[in-house]
Amino acid sequence: MNRVAAVARMQLVHPALSIGVPCAIVASSFAINAAIWGLGDVAATSPGDGFTGGLASLYITVLIVFTQSVTQMFPFAMGLSLSRRHFYLGTALSAAIQSVGYGLALTVLAAIENATDGWGVQLHFWAPGSVDVGNPLLQFIVYTVPMLACAFVGIGIGVVFKRWGAPGLYALGLLTLLLGGAVAVYATWQKTWGDIWSWFGDLSTATAAIALPAAIAVAAGALAYLGLRRTVP
Repeated sequence: MNRVAAVARMQLVHPALSIGVPCAIVASSFAINAAIWGLGDVAATSPGDGFTGGLASLYITVLIVFTQSVTQMFPFAMGLSLSRRHFYLGTALSAAIQSVGYGLALTVLAAIENATDGWGVQLHFWAPGSVDVGNPLLQFIVYTVPMLACAFVGIGIGVVFKRWGAPGLYALGLLTLLLGGAVAVYATWQKTWGDIWSWFGDLSTATAAIALPAAIAVAAGALAYLGLRRTVP
């Protein structure tokens, strides 16, 4: 357990990068959107709720951070005679702790946003659209589970790079493109795009923001562990 905790601490050896960069990016996105909504009076000139997709920048950055944590920290951990199992568990622990931390912070920010009517300009940045579920506990889960999924996907991408190098990343990207293209071709051929969008629109918040991301986190975590077992520094 001490070795697992050591790996988790290792992920935070440079908190200005591992935590500071994601926070700085999403804070910059919020500042830009708040300025646009305030100076442009967007809420008064545009119909509908004033929400933006800027929050996604935090999740994408966390994914990248955990990809880098594997590619940069794995050789170092092996040099310290830590096992692959300890490295994986420590990295997973760090992902869980950071996801919970981000979830708590976002829940507080969403509460402030609701209490101030969108920061006084009706901007729904931290709790856009259906992400705003009202209940604080459910709100925390809605933020945390997708964050955990992004972290494990990042870990998985890092494992692919460490085991197969750049060709592995290209192959992963090509496979993703082919799968997405196959779905698009089939949907166009069968004229089912309307049904697909209706299906996504009918998903409950619990399914879209909790169940699906949880399944992705479990699958990505399992595949990452299997891949890491045969990865060399």
